[in-house]
Amino acid sequence: FDLWFKLYRREVRDDSSGFEHVFVGEIRDEQVMGMHSWLQIYNEERKGEFDYLGYIKPKRRGNNAIIHDMEEERLQTIQFKWKGALKPVSTSFIGTSPEFEMALYTLCFLCGGEENLIEAGSYRVVVKCHRIARDKIGTSYPEQAPITIEEAAGKIQNRVRINQAQKKYSRKGGD
Repeated sequence: FDLWFKLYRREVRDDSSGFEHVFVGEIRDEQVMGMHSWLQIYNEERKGEFDYLGYIKPKRRGNNAIIHDMEEERLQTIQFKWKGALKPVSTSFIGTSPEFEMALYTLCFLCGGEENLIEAGSYRVVVKCHRIARDKIGTSYPEQAPITIEEAAGKIQNRVRINQAQKKYSRKGGD
């Protein structure tokens, strides 16, 4: 219980908790902090308090993305304003339950370090966990894992093949 819900100091005594930061969001100095819950984003958007400013294209998408479009994505990095305050970059799971996220973040916090590489279905994700007051969650959120050496090599090979095909096609005069 204390891990998520016991109040601690961010600016003044007992002004925050891990749950508030991660699942509800906070505004400090005209900047959004936390707010990594897609359900909160959805609710705030319905109330007219949320201004979606765009998304950051993923380096890698889940395996389902080969077959399906962006509607099937389960991890998104976006930029937004909430109640007029800016959040320049925020990553959230999409379509997951708060129970799943809370359990995942709790396990990573208790069993892992600040960066925890996990596989969630077809996604490789780094779950970031930051402590506050030694024994409480300051924040926890997902980030897309960096591409592997194999994925980078595959991207380079594809680019080389495309360049070779374009050269071959341009030599034939485009016919």
